Amino acid sequence: MILALPPPEDPVDQGDIVDGCPILSLPAFDMDNLASSKARCALNRVLVMTQTCDLATKNVDRAIVAVLHDAQSLVDQRMLKAADIKGPIRAGRVWGWYFLQRNSELGLPVMIVDLRQLHTVRLDLLTALCVRGQRRARLQPLYREHLAKHFADTYSRIGLPEPYPTD
Repeated sequence: MILALPPPEDPVDQGDIVDGCPILSLPAFDMDNLASSKARCALNRVLVMTQTCDLATKNVDRAIVAVLHDAQSLVDQRMLKAADIKGPIRAGRVWGWYFLQRNSELGLPVMIVDLRQLHTVRLDLLTALCVRGQRRARLQPLYREHLAKHFADTYSRIGLPEPYPTD
């Protein structure tokens, strides 16, 4: 089983999927008057990325979360092709996107973890959302490790200015 639903009183953990998490963004700004910038707040489904050891030892007061997208909505918006979701994204060959299969038992569709949209969220806010019943599932340990490896690979690659020349 890839996903399970922990009890609401369980502490926030890596791999938790939480609905209705407020994420702030800055859609526009004026460099001459940054103080007048208006932030926008959107409620998103997120996946907690902060490692379990940091959460368990209370070494953090904020958690890193990644935005989760319904895969079909990405296809409908023409951001991704269905064939790419079923092929290279599901196979883990696309940096920054991670595939989560549908879980009918928990009412969750096929989802894509967007590792390119990372945010920090107060841990007490995530805890309150979970206690309120907005934690939808938790990624199980082996799959959390697989996701963490994909996350690490996404951000630890060494980019070369040009591919190696061929002779």
